[in-house]
Amino acid sequence: MKRPRVAILVSGTGRSLENLAERMASGELDIELALVLSDRPDVQALERAERLGIPSAVVPYDKSAGVAAFSRNVFDAIDAHACDLCVLAGFLRLIHLPDAWIGRVINIHPSLLPAFGGTGFYGDRVHRAVLEAGATETGCTVHFVDNEYDSGPIILQRRVPVEADDDVQAVARRVFEEEKVALPEAIRRVLAGM
Repeated sequence: MKRPRVAILVSGTGRSLENLAERMASGELDIELALVLSDRPDVQALERAERLGIPSAVVPYDKSAGVAAFSRNVFDAIDAHACDLCVLAGFLRLIHLPDAWIGRVINIHPSLLPAFGGTGFYGDRVHRAVLEAGATETGCTVHFVDNEYDSGPIILQRRVPVEADDDVQAVARRVFEEEKVALPEAIRRVLAGM
């Protein structure tokens, strides 16, 4: 049986990409990473993709063309690589889903949505907001993507405590350890239901 082909959309370092590749190598995750796509050409994730031997593409965002044109270009690239599932792993651009992709695009977010989600909430900004709010718990969420930031149906969440002496980096490290478990598990669940 053919392994499901997965596209990973990235805008940064590609730590989640590396994690998925490690889970595949250990036999824990039975997928094929068919494409790494970025909206920026200068990101570390593309270097990781090259080292891992994964095809990559850059689809720059053209503000004058807008989200709809950008989204068409993204999904044209994904379709050209015959992907079955699309995973947003640190992808910071809004995309609009073609009908054929509804229920086949997931995102990982570093908070317990709906808290600390939406426009402008990504990376350390999320963890800083958690600390500033005095939250005693945070975590990560994997959810289906719809046409808004961080608003699609939740697939799973993993929780971690926020300690009194935590700084942004401490929270980020703890949350990412849970992301490393949550994303592969969510991929397995979604693929099992397809």
